[in-house]
Amino acid sequence: MKISSTVIENGYFLDSYGGHGTAFNETGVPTYSIPFKIEEAPENTKSFAVILYDLDAFETTKGFPWIHWVIGNLTRQEILENESQTATDFVQGINSWHSTLGANQSKELSAYYGGMTPPDKTHVYTLKIVALDTQLDLKSGFYLNDLVAKMKGRILATAEIDGKYRKLD
Repeated sequence: MKISSTVIENGYFLDSYGGHGTAFNETGVPTYSIPFKIEEAPENTKSFAVILYDLDAFETTKGFPWIHWVIGNLTRQEILENESQTATDFVQGINSWHSTLGANQSKELSAYYGGMTPPDKTHVYTLKIVALDTQLDLKSGFYLNDLVAKMKGRILATAEIDGKYRKLD
């Protein structure tokens, strides 16, 4: 299985998909979500799970990865830009902006893409796609641990792609 995104150029996500962009919610969190395409998925794939996370956040968060986007029950192989705000054919989980380390956003605002905003240095962001042999029992606003638990024994393949995002000024 392979993942590609047209918004990673020379190893970097384009500015519009994070803190250097122009689309923000009422708490100031970037909301313009990245597009991506999945290719060569296993034949028996019934759905995909998607996790966009930042392990470089460990220093800032004192040991925790930052979760930017979580998707469950994705049944198509392409997501267009900013579909986090408009799509209704998949469910989205809570991102780290809901935490006390983030903007303390409501669950409702945090159940979407919460863009990249590295405060200390350029960070590497990982987009992980998991092909599953079923759809999962998930509702909007689920937590990552719920997704991980429900995926056990259902995973057909995984793929990852990395991109950097430059430090906020």
